[in-house]
Amino acid sequence: MTPNSVTYRNGAVFDGESVHLNHAITFRDGTLSAIVPDQTGSPEGQVIDLNGDILCPGFVDLQVNGGDGVMFNDDPSVETIRRIAEAHRRLGVTALLPTLITDTPEKTEAAIAAAIQAVRTGVPGVAGLHLEGPHLSVARKGAHDGALIRPMEDADLAALVQAAENLPCLKVTLAPESVSEQQVQALSDAGVLVSLGHTNADFATCQRYAKAGARCVTHLFNAMSQMGNREPGLVGACLANGGVSAGMIADGIHVHPAVMRAAWAAKTAPGQIFLVSDAMAVAGTDHASFDLEGRRITRANGRLTLEDGTLAGADLDLTTAIRVLVTQVGVSLQDALAAATTYPASLIGQPIMRPLRFGSMIRIASDFSACTWLSENG
Repeated sequence: MTPNSVTYRNGAVFDGESVHLNHAITFRDGTLSAIVPDQTGSPEGQVIDLNGDILCPGFVDLQVNGGDGVMFNDDPSVETIRRIAEAHRRLGVTALLPTLITDTPEKTEAAIAAAIQAVRTGVPGVAGLHLEGPHLSVARKGAHDGALIRPMEDADLAALVQAAENLPCLKVTLAPESVSEQQVQALSDAGVLVSLGHTNADFATCQRYAKAGARCVTHLFNAMSQMGNREPGLVGACLANGGVSAGMIADGIHVHPAVMRAAWAAKTAPGQIFLVSDAMAVAGTDHASFDLEGRRITRANGRLTLEDGTLAGADLDLTTAIRVLVTQVGVSLQDALAAATTYPASLIGQPIMRPLRFGSMIRIASDFSACTWLSENG
């Protein structure tokens, strides 16, 4: 049972906006009641020494392909979503978008139905659905099955518009090569979070698609047209356009820390770079490999790769991503924590709830080696 009054001292507190160093945070009856300088008064009730650890709202992850040994593509059902959500809950995630990688129309239909049912039945942590494909560019397919990539047709558009009516958030990753500006406008008007990715589109094209309604970019720098001195590509369009935010896989493998540092400095506001895990079936397990639609993916040295060496998702959790940002990239602790919480939550229209609740907070080790829920370490 949550104590009537509990105070955490001797650490850092991120309240969703600011990091408070050397402050104490007090919860009364499970609700935040005060954040004050650490040596202010003598708090009542239970007092817990953080020993330099960090308190933070739970993470929000908008790109989760799998966990607990299963992939959403393998069986797009409510039970699969539940298993994935539970696995990521153990990794500090309070809200996520189960993500379907490019697949058949039948699998896409099943994924939409499962996500709607998961939301309606209150599966904890499910904030909607992310469809990454199948309307992408074969030239930038990455680990996606090129045989399943196809243009968006009227029936596809109608199905997505209907799905958006029944989900708190529907995020769709698409490429201009397979989707028209008019279709993007229709999706945006229906409330879909349109994200550009897996594309070779040039700077001008990407800017037009952003004007048509695309507000996001999927795993910035990966599987997209790069920034060149004469052609800035999707990377340049994203960094230059304040109306666009971007997910980033901050494992130090998908994007070099020096490149991440440059991107963080160059990103035009109010759009923000936020963290995604792009997690696969191995998340929350010690499994060494798994299959994706009959293709073996191997886990080794922090990488997930197909047999030809192509990166296939990431072996990453958001605590580790925060560590990489802070220790290798030089991003401030406040910005790194916001990138795993406030920024993605705001992008999907589900901001961090206030006042903060005891059960919504995680404790992150000072060396970013792990995190636990306050309700688990009271």
